[in-house]
Amino acid sequence: MSKRQNEKKSIRLIPGLIIIILQWLAMYATPYIFPDYAPIGFLGGVIGGGLAILIWWAFFSRVPPLERWSALGLIAFAMLLTPFLLHKSITLGAMGYMFYFFVVPGLSLALVVWAALSPKLSISAGRGVLAAFILLACGGWALVKTGGFTGDMDNDFSWRWSVTPEEKLLALSEDEKMAGIAADSTLELAAEWPGFLGPNGNGTIHGLQIETNWSDSPPVEQWRRPIGPGWSSFAISGDHLYTQEQRGDDEVVACYKVSTGEPVWRHSDPARFWESNGGAGPRGTPTLHKGLVYTFGGTGLLNVLDAQDGKLIWSRNAAEDTDAETPVWGFSSSPLVLEDLVVVAVSGALAAYDIETGESRWAMPFVGESYCSPRLFTIDSVDQILSINGDGLISVTPEDGKLLWEIEWPGFPIVQPILLDDGDLLFSTSSDNGIRRVGIMQSPDGWQVTERWASNRLKPFYSDIVIHNGHAFGFDGSILACIDIQNGKRKWKGGRYGAGQLFLLADQGLLVVLGEKGDLALVEASSDKFKELARFPALEGKTWNHPAVVRDILLVRNAHEMAAYRLKLSAN
Repeated sequence: MSKRQNEKKSIRLIPGLIIIILQWLAMYATPYIFPDYAPIGFLGGVIGGGLAILIWWAFFSRVPPLERWSALGLIAFAMLLTPFLLHKSITLGAMGYMFYFFVVPGLSLALVVWAALSPKLSISAGRGVLAAFILLACGGWALVKTGGFTGDMDNDFSWRWSVTPEEKLLALSEDEKMAGIAADSTLELAAEWPGFLGPNGNGTIHGLQIETNWSDSPPVEQWRRPIGPGWSSFAISGDHLYTQEQRGDDEVVACYKVSTGEPVWRHSDPARFWESNGGAGPRGTPTLHKGLVYTFGGTGLLNVLDAQDGKLIWSRNAAEDTDAETPVWGFSSSPLVLEDLVVVAVSGALAAYDIETGESRWAMPFVGESYCSPRLFTIDSVDQILSINGDGLISVTPEDGKLLWEIEWPGFPIVQPILLDDGDLLFSTSSDNGIRRVGIMQSPDGWQVTERWASNRLKPFYSDIVIHNGHAFGFDGSILACIDIQNGKRKWKGGRYGAGQLFLLADQGLLVVLGEKGDLALVEASSDKFKELARFPALEGKTWNHPAVVRDILLVRNAHEMAAYRLKLSAN
């Protein structure tokens, strides 16, 4: 037997097999077994597993030297060349690291599989197969694209040439007619659902109770229709809902009928925000106020439209006005409308405009990225606008934007601060930071901030929190959780809904949860234990949009479809 044949037959395969099994388990089993540690498992598999395979291959595999070192050279060459061939969603995905994250397990598997097959191959065939495996593991990524990923980093991969839901919508809607609003009809000035997070801006609904036995009385679909991408929610008045979406190169504010889903009017601006993780479209939600619709788009356009027909009243580019850079995930603020002002969070900046003319009234400079919306609270008898930027929580006067107080807590804030009944605040600046409760009060020396507690037992990412009977309910990662707001201690954790959204039916003590995969669920807002009462498939695909409810109609949407369901009201 030749020396070359001896080298092939003496390949040490078992360590490679063990490493590849552990690598793939860490990356792809951890999200199901230990969902809180999914990012750690994924990165551990990529970095730790990839490094372990490299060391095994280079120093302990006993692969013949020519194949061993030429394979590593070909891998380096392929990883340098392939990015020039990738779809932009792969090139830019995961902050530009997607290709490198996902090519490592493929290359690791290719080397181990080749090591297992090589003793059965001739020398020339073995070299050809090794080269083919490496080029396929890298070059195969040029054949796919992604529509983004979920909160658990589950990617929406498809073939590069496949038609997207947005492209299908554009083909269908070329000749779509607008129903319009009758000229002699009038819109209700008081919107039932005026904007983001409902009537009180906190995701809490009063005066509504529904049947919870969905086995006997499930939600009844009233209509379903395609919609352009975007993570906007709804503003609702009477039979009209308002939302934001993307249609090709146009950012759109649209009005539809609540009863039928028919389009009423659309306003379009030549603007498009896109990033590979969340996809295309605006992130903010319209605000309805006295017959006008206020919207803030993903590229920084602030529009005021007539709710009756979509006619433009005035428009400003708030990003240019504040010199704010477009954040990674787009401008996401929903407008705060006061009696004489409209205020938007331009990422980490604040900008206020005259409600009648659109003239700039005041602005706060850009401080880090933020995806929160400004809120008007009355604290210690003083009206103030609260906003969370990249440095922490700030409070300013509505009249001139003068800073009242601030709390430093750096992060990348997404969820809204919550004002408790006693005047304290709950807020979070990132999922890594957890949540804090603080007391705010005036003194002769100015505003005083007192920390009550800080807790990592509830770590909201981009799902907002609701308060009921002295407890906070929200998402800790992808799992619903409840904490005591007196001390921050967790009462329970259960129910996997991904990066879902929820609102509270306060009179009933009921959480209505819209999961990241489009399932609706009813969960008791009880501190005793997690108890899911019902579940129902409402939408298909990744769903990050907040649901809305008016009367007995529940409205849900995601980046490609929108639906209305009739809920049976409770007899109680």
